[in-house]
Amino acid sequence: MARLAFIGCGAMGAPIAERLIDAGHALHIHDPNPAAIAPLVARGAVAEPSPRAAAERSDIAFACLPSPEVSRKVALGGDGIIGCNRLTAYIEMSTIGSKAVKAIAQGLATTGITVLDSPVSGGPRGARAGTLSTMVAGARATFEAVKPLLDTVARNVFYIGEEPGLGQLTKLANNMISAAGMAAAFEASAMAVKAGVDARTLIETVNASTGRNSATMDKFPAAVLTRSFDYGGKLSTMYKDVLLCLEEARDLNVPMWVGSNVVQLWFHAMTQGRGNDDYTSLIKMIEDWAGVVVGGNESGPVDRKAK
Repeated sequence: MARLAFIGCGAMGAPIAERLIDAGHALHIHDPNPAAIAPLVARGAVAEPSPRAAAERSDIAFACLPSPEVSRKVALGGDGIIGCNRLTAYIEMSTIGSKAVKAIAQGLATTGITVLDSPVSGGPRGARAGTLSTMVAGARATFEAVKPLLDTVARNVFYIGEEPGLGQLTKLANNMISAAGMAAAFEASAMAVKAGVDARTLIETVNASTGRNSATMDKFPAAVLTRSFDYGGKLSTMYKDVLLCLEEARDLNVPMWVGSNVVQLWFHAMTQGRGNDDYTSLIKMIEDWAGVVVGGNESGPVDRKAK
């Protein structure tokens, strides 16, 4: 079994790390939040004081981090991976955009570490169930060598190409489509429910028709109709991803008429202090505008002044 480092044990990283531990791998982990690493230590992982300390005791390192800035620091900072003499491969599972991952790949190449750009899709539920998708870009030989590890944490492993950054672009395209689908489903459902259509009947009908998407198939039944709003992803994380996607499009001189409006909608939710809320809670903002609640027996017009 490989000796692995895992950096970033948050909502996505922790369940991915759990699957690697349960598969028998020795994990050296680092996260600045002691509460995040405690359950992994209880499973047998070894907590380390820095990314470099974790990497120095490992052959392959994974990272699952919240932003481009954090990823750059973990890889290239003073206590970062770049100072490690033992590591051979660094698997960047964060969604950070092509510029950041290319900079990380170029920096770590100077010390002989190969970077695989390997963002994941499927959320914390998928991470825990092992049903994630990952889109991998980097040296083919390194990809083939670590694919058994990727198969441990992801049901669908796609090889995108040799150039780090292509995995990021694939993931950002996916998340823009996902965010746009949520926005459209939230707006359209509010309209139909306000007119008198039962929310559950609406979603069942859409899911048997051409409007179905991941929002209507998965997020509505699990977190919107139930009013639990606990699907598992932060609204701020989705905003970060759609903003990164728009920046990539601008760099490539690709117009994004729909994407620009999607970014503005999610940005408006951020300005309303919803960043730490589950991303399915975006519909609450639309419900407030429409004066309606979308959810099973609660669905129908409401008095906005009474809310």
